[in-house]
Amino acid sequence: MRNSSSGTEGLAGSRGERFSSAGFILAAIGSSVGLGNMWKFPYITGKYGGAAFFLLFIVCLVLIGLPLMLAELTIGRGGRGSASSSFINLTRSKYWGFTGFLSVLTAFLIMSYYSVVSGWTLHYAIESFTGVLYRTSDFSGKFSAFASGYWPVFWQAVVMILCGGILAKGVARGIETFNKVLIPGFLVILIVLMVRSVTLPGAGKGIEFFLDPDFSKLSLQSALVALGHAFFSLSLGMGTILTYGAYVDKRQSLGTAALAIAGGDLAYALVAGLIIFPTIFSFGLEPNEGVGLAFMALPAAFSAMPWGNLFGGLFFVLLAIAALTSAVSILEVPVAFAIDRWKWSRGQASFRVSLLCFVCGLPAALSVGGILSRFTLFGKSYFDLLDFVTANILMPLGGLVVTLFTGYAWKRAGEEAGLTGFWYRAWMFLLRYAAPVLIVLIFLYSTGLFRF
Repeated sequence: MRNSSSGTEGLAGSRGERFSSAGFILAAIGSSVGLGNMWKFPYITGKYGGAAFFLLFIVCLVLIGLPLMLAELTIGRGGRGSASSSFINLTRSKYWGFTGFLSVLTAFLIMSYYSVVSGWTLHYAIESFTGVLYRTSDFSGKFSAFASGYWPVFWQAVVMILCGGILAKGVARGIETFNKVLIPGFLVILIVLMVRSVTLPGAGKGIEFFLDPDFSKLSLQSALVALGHAFFSLSLGMGTILTYGAYVDKRQSLGTAALAIAGGDLAYALVAGLIIFPTIFSFGLEPNEGVGLAFMALPAAFSAMPWGNLFGGLFFVLLAIAALTSAVSILEVPVAFAIDRWKWSRGQASFRVSLLCFVCGLPAALSVGGILSRFTLFGKSYFDLLDFVTANILMPLGGLVVTLFTGYAWKRAGEEAGLTGFWYRAWMFLLRYAAPVLIVLIFLYSTGLFRF
């Protein structure tokens, strides 16, 4: 077994690829701040108990999110490789390398359809700022018309070009610089939109729906929903945090980093709810989740709001930043694998992986109302099937691999993580016993194998 403290350079060191301390925190927060927290977390919080559910979510974040994130960071920094080779570097076992490859595959498949949704946000940002979006009152029909054409393919290509170009510049000059520019702007827009939302007439009803504690709604089902979102909101099980960990300096405190990232994710989820629900309730709209909220319900609210095209544009820019910072981290997983496995230059790997991902994502772009929308497999469109398989099967499997590897197979995990005494024993208990059981429950619930 290789000693994780022996100074192996691997993927990061051989090419001078390193994050600065602040750059790593921003990049990791950018990775976890995705689209799901903007349209899913507020909805499930309101549905399952408001502030009571929010407290439950925090508990789940501590029980499963933080231990798993720390484990991924530790494997990445200890192995100094891709999401696959880091396991091999630490154990000399190709078996673990194969299980790690599941994360690479998961990230590649997620990126193939996540790039499509990211493209939608860019399109809507432009249409909102120009006022074109608000020339109709039928926002559902407008989205359907957009999704049924070929513009989603164009915007998907734009996203892949942007992400591929950023990754081609490297970790410090590409990923870190990108996040250092966008994340501060993201925070400013987030605060502006929150202030605008909570000061709207009737906003109090939305805040009450979101944060009024209703402990009667807490149940086993709400606990499983909270567990699942704690897992998914931090982008665990897809190799992003693990891959970023390979570029972290040995002097960086991984425990402090994990706390900062989880705290940033939690704060974003809270503020997102204070944007969404005051706006929705102020204009008498129904709270819903996903595409219906972002691309149909909220544009109706912005159209009725003074300076709506400005605030609507800022909202979709916010979504676009959240999507792009996450997309960059997701694409880095297969890019890092290609560099490590085939010894391609970063430019070659970024171009080839981006192109292949774009091609594999074309059916996704054309299956949401487009020419491929009538073709289904297992009753799902290509887009929905990718979403279901990655989120409900591959990501939990990837998370389970991380817990078993760190808890049982790799004996120097505590040394790399910088944990001793009580904190090491608590971390090991969660990884060996609590987290695997909870991940299996998430898997059974999300796949429909366990219902109430």
